[in-house]
Amino acid sequence: MKKSNIVSLEEFKDIHYGKRGAKKREELETGYENFKIGALIHDARLEKGMTQEQLAEKVGTTKSYISKIENDVKEVRISTLQKIVETGLGGKLQLKISLG
Repeated sequence: MKKSNIVSLEEFKDIHYGKRGAKKREELETGYENFKIGALIHDARLEKGMTQEQLAEKVGTTKSYISKIENDVKEVRISTLQKIVETGLGGKLQLKISLG
């Protein structure tokens, strides 16, 4: 019987990036969170049927800035994220802190 080469995502990250707390692993996790924020904004904008330009106008910024956030080129400040979510998308921003 063949041994399966399938591993969970957590196991993959442990093998290739080290355990949580390792520098390489923390850089990966931080990068993922930034990527996820952009993806969430993108999905919410599309769900609202808005273009990047329309969202930018509502928030008082540029299409280019919205694009950079959505494509993980630029990090977004929490105050700006709140404005995008609440003023631009008509939603509510919720943050969560989880301790180890």
